[in-house]
Amino acid sequence: MRVPLSWLGEYVDLAPGTTPEDVHAALVSVGLEEEDIHRIAVSGPIVVGEVLEFVGEEQTNGKTINWCQVRVAPDGELAADGGPAVHGIICGAHNFAVGDKVVVTLPGASLPGPFPIAARKTYGHVSDGMIASARELGLGDEHDGILLLKNLGIDAPVGTDAIPLLGLDDSAVEINVTPDRGYAFSIRGVAREYSHATGVAFRDPALALTVVAPVTRFPVTIDDQAPIRDRIGSTVFVTRVVRGVDPTRPTPAWMIARLGLVGIRSISLVVDVTNYVMFELGQPLHGYDLDKLAGGIIVRRATAGEKFTTLDAVSRTLNVEDLLITDESGPIGLAGVMGGASTEITSTTVNVLVEAANFDPVSIARSARRHKLPSEASKRFERGVDPRVAAVAAARVVQLLVDLAGGVADDLGSVYDVAPAPEPILLPTGFVSGLIGLAYTGDEVRDALVQIGTSLVEADGDLQVTPPSWRPDLTDQWTLAEEVARIVGYDRIPSVLPVAPPGRGLTRTQTLRRTVAQTLAATGHTEVLTYPFVSEAANNLFGVAVAPAAASVVTVPAGEADADAGVTDAGAASALAGSVSVPVSVPQMKVANPLDGEAPFLRTTMLPGLLQIAHRNRSRGLVDLAIYEQGLVFRPEPGVTYGTPVLPAGGERPSAEVEAVLYAGIVPQPLLVGFVLVGNDVRHQPNQPAVAAGWQSALAAVQQVALATGVRIEVRQGLHPAMHPGRTAELFVTEPGAATAAASTVSVGFAGELLPTVADDYDLPAVVAVAEINLGLVFGQSDGDLTVTPIGTMPAATQDLSLVVAASVPAAALRAAVVEGAGGLLESIVLVDDYRGAGVEPGHKSLTFALRFRGEDRTLTAAEASAARLAGVALAADRFGATLRE
Repeated sequence: MRVPLSWLGEYVDLAPGTTPEDVHAALVSVGLEEEDIHRIAVSGPIVVGEVLEFVGEEQTNGKTINWCQVRVAPDGELAADGGPAVHGIICGAHNFAVGDKVVVTLPGASLPGPFPIAARKTYGHVSDGMIASARELGLGDEHDGILLLKNLGIDAPVGTDAIPLLGLDDSAVEINVTPDRGYAFSIRGVAREYSHATGVAFRDPALALTVVAPVTRFPVTIDDQAPIRDRIGSTVFVTRVVRGVDPTRPTPAWMIARLGLVGIRSISLVVDVTNYVMFELGQPLHGYDLDKLAGGIIVRRATAGEKFTTLDAVSRTLNVEDLLITDESGPIGLAGVMGGASTEITSTTVNVLVEAANFDPVSIARSARRHKLPSEASKRFERGVDPRVAAVAAARVVQLLVDLAGGVADDLGSVYDVAPAPEPILLPTGFVSGLIGLAYTGDEVRDALVQIGTSLVEADGDLQVTPPSWRPDLTDQWTLAEEVARIVGYDRIPSVLPVAPPGRGLTRTQTLRRTVAQTLAATGHTEVLTYPFVSEAANNLFGVAVAPAAASVVTVPAGEADADAGVTDAGAASALAGSVSVPVSVPQMKVANPLDGEAPFLRTTMLPGLLQIAHRNRSRGLVDLAIYEQGLVFRPEPGVTYGTPVLPAGGERPSAEVEAVLYAGIVPQPLLVGFVLVGNDVRHQPNQPAVAAGWQSALAAVQQVALATGVRIEVRQGLHPAMHPGRTAELFVTEPGAATAAASTVSVGFAGELLPTVADDYDLPAVVAVAEINLGLVFGQSDGDLTVTPIGTMPAATQDLSLVVAASVPAAALRAAVVEGAGGLLESIVLVDDYRGAGVEPGHKSLTFALRFRGEDRTLTAAEASAARLAGVALAADRFGATLRE
């Protein structure tokens, strides 16, 4: 909302020298946020001039210009620019005559643009200034001729400063009006707020008018057969008639200047008057050409498929919720939004019907958005218009049309008013102080409420507060308390930062989520964000459970782990090639109004979105990717119907039973982290060949999650319809403190490589490493503490161990047996070689481990290290028939 200072000053006393910045500061103190300051970009000298004579001179291009002699100062005086009283000026317009008074911009002046004025030679003469048009002065769009002061009803002496004469010295402050304070969309409302902020007297323009009831009734019918939310479309509808309007009369310069400052261009006097009163009082108005109306007015809802042509010449198909102004010919206005072309005010209009109404905010808001027709009127109706100001606004329009357009007020009109009176609100004693946290006296509370226009009645020590008609936002004791705090002053409320109680801060889950994200980012993974909407096929492919494939088990500890210990390769792959299951249908949630018709389901897995991002990045030349995302997925239980049959009342806290029903209606949404790794893990460098990403990369990412959460994650070989057989691991968690991997029972995800056919569907390379972990289950097994292994100070004993086993035995299972058999002296075991060739029987393989033994309190002897090594060999031989390779 823009507020010209000259207009504001009509209703409150502005101290001499008050600047726009001062007004902004005052309004900010009562909660109206400042936006901008607007000024008419002109500077003098700009004066009233009189055309003494002119000579038409035809140019070679066929154009005729006028060489004018213009008096710009009284005889015997210098002009405002220091030059002679008569200036020679070139003018291309022809709409003036000798003796006309015009606006002359002298050398040194500046017009909007900016357009500086200087004496310059043109058409064979030195033009010492310029005779201005309305558009050049910023007073309208008229540019066909110069501005004649007689057309504005102005007769000022030659040499008079034209800037204040035309209202060009004004400025406006712009404020942001929140949706609950629609009354501030008027000079009346802002002036009242300025009065609250400064204490100066407020002169209500609505009380300065005498409203005369019409004698003869103009027929108006409110026929709202389909009230929206039990609210009728119109509660107030006032009409007045003005006859004999002179359509040739111009809009006064002061009105044009003010409308320009508030952001409205001048159209015609009648239309300008209705716009002017709308900004003045906050009541949108509409003028109809009375002679074009067919019978009386009917306010009704549109019928299905009904069409209406608005003032912008667009034919619109209406909705049954649209509220219409109609006559016997059909629709003549889209209520509160825009009028119709059939009854618009034109240059031939002499009899005007003025309408001032109050419409349902919901209906107007929906119509404006439905038809993409935001307007100054709809902006006010959406936020609530004072129902008691309609008759006053209509009377103000009549007054201005009589004074400025020469019209005659007619006794024809109508007043329909069924607006309910505001309901009183009980404000208990001490409530305001208790809510705001500041001690307010009873007088302060009463004075503040009276200032904003409420009426008060004492009731057993409490107050019965009746809000004013222009404040529909005051609905309860809480909003009244906020008004007291605002009027008394926000500066009274101390700024105190609350002290967090001991032990508060991030929750355990939040801490773990951040730790996981920081760890993954620190190890070269890039976090991405995907849409949670996928196709049904993608959910079915990736959202099924992993099936066990073998008895292989290996633990990925929270500290040290070996990615190569996770899954077997070619041997198991051939054995499992015929066992991969086909995709099955999983329970899914479908979005009622999806953004993409091909992806209408909520995701049950993170992988489809990550694979799409990998595809998009590779198509842009980024071929080496390690991306991850933490997010929620939606996994409904089979056969369970979700949703809430009845929502609780908005103003009441639901009971424990109702809360249980509400939570039961929510789809389970576990927190997952997903990974996609494609291209190279290590790029080619001098003396360093590239290392391609594979299933080892996926297990390395799993290792980072284990490290970040302090949870041991077990890796077992598994099967998945989207994953490569033999290169798929199922992941399990072990509770903190569990002695062995066998204690783990909860499956938390999978890792490995995609089937090449699935990768090809996403236009990705044949080898794509992926992993997905249910962080909710992992966090449930984490105590939040990381296990730290002290660095040993005793010397270490290292030995190698090569065991020959059947090719079907997973390396992870063999490694686990060696670890268990060797006992506590074994500090580290790493798989360093997998050999299948000469010297090893067909169907067998040789697995070599690097072992490191260390004692906590002594230097181990070679015999002690060898004994521990042989104990591990013995257990491996017992479980898998392993033999030492010589």
